[in-house]
Amino acid sequence: MSTAVSGGPALARLATLLADDTRARICLALLDGRAWTAGELARLAGVAPSTTSDHLTRLVRGGLLTEERQGRHRYVRLAGPSVAQLVEDLAAHAPAPPVPVRRPR
Repeated sequence: MSTAVSGGPALARLATLLADDTRARICLALLDGRAWTAGELARLAGVAPSTTSDHLTRLVRGGLLTEERQGRHRYVRLAGPSVAQLVEDLAAHAPAPPVPVRRPR
């Protein structure tokens, strides 16, 4: 089996990580290069802190984020420049949201 074909499951797992709207918003926010707390990302994504914590754990386990702990706080950032490039490339290929059509009255 060729490498291209055998890498399919790994690619699918990676795509699944970024296919979730909340996780995608988190990764886009982290493109600014700084480390964010789970609470900051929860507010940005509009979800509960516990939900954000689950998403962050998945992204860390998937290798897209790294975490640093300082006391009680958990800071996360993109795992490196290649992850930032991946997120930017995917965002550039995403279709623009549809523009609502206004109907004449």
